[in-house]
Amino acid sequence: MTSDGTRSMTLDDTVLEQRPGIWHSLFGSTLAFGIELLVRVTGRRVNPIDEPWLSCFLGDRGRIGTGIYQRIANTEHLELLTPSTAGLIPDFENLRGPSFDPAVVHPRIRHFYEHAAAYNLEVWSEVYLIGRFFLWLLVEFLSTHMDQLNFPLSSLDVAKGMSSEVVQLVDPATGKIRHTGWLRRLKSSGRVIYAGIYSICQIPNEENPLVKVTFPCRGSANVYLRPVANDDGTFGLDSSGSGWGRSGFYRIVKVGQKHWRVRNFTTLHELFHVYVDDENVLRCDHKISFIGLTILRLHYKMTEKSALENSRAAAQV
Repeated sequence: MTSDGTRSMTLDDTVLEQRPGIWHSLFGSTLAFGIELLVRVTGRRVNPIDEPWLSCFLGDRGRIGTGIYQRIANTEHLELLTPSTAGLIPDFENLRGPSFDPAVVHPRIRHFYEHAAAYNLEVWSEVYLIGRFFLWLLVEFLSTHMDQLNFPLSSLDVAKGMSSEVVQLVDPATGKIRHTGWLRRLKSSGRVIYAGIYSICQIPNEENPLVKVTFPCRGSANVYLRPVANDDGTFGLDSSGSGWGRSGFYRIVKVGQKHWRVRNFTTLHELFHVYVDDENVLRCDHKISFIGLTILRLHYKMTEKSALENSRAAAQV
């Protein structure tokens, strides 16, 4: 570890639960194949060289887990680092565009995105009745096998908290950051909620740069989020695009050596609203909806680790 808290590492991939049985695995594999087949049949055939905004790391069949970052590092000959003040967005100014002014956003929100590793996260969840069965189906038979996208199905799942780690994949020769990962896990079980890769990119039919989040799975799920600066200093990220080349959710599978099939699911949306509340606490509301119906809400409270340490020290005096 260096003086700034940077350390090279191998992430712990332990999950505190039994492996699923053969019938459970068989149903999960069938469901995963069905989704892949849907993308292959209905998705757009693209050459990723011609659509660089879709560029991403594709996961293999089977387990993703925390090991996905090490697999990317091994494939691209990179080094894994976890600086204590690493951010999801190195410079918030990089989001500036014709209709997005970063200067409008509250400085503490900017600081969080530029130094997310310096924050602890508390989370609360609410699953809506209409989507409970479908979310359970996804988590029980797909997410648990991949150890990826293990959305909390009840508030008890997050009762013991959620870990948050920012992972930088760095070129050891130049020191340049090639990829930034944000790993979040349930402390109760070690299961991965999100093992994502974060970047900023420009896509064909959006005037501003977007936040791109890649979730390697059986292929990849890319989410393109449009930044919104509200007059009151709050910040939004919105994936509710209306078509190809807009913000939204894109499911990708590989077909052959040079081509992918990409399905843009325009009915699946995510919305983030980040703000500082009346008690000067940094918070985020996160909503996932499908065909206009809210499926899951998550609420985050973000606290700087230094503030927590100072509070504990004061309490001991």
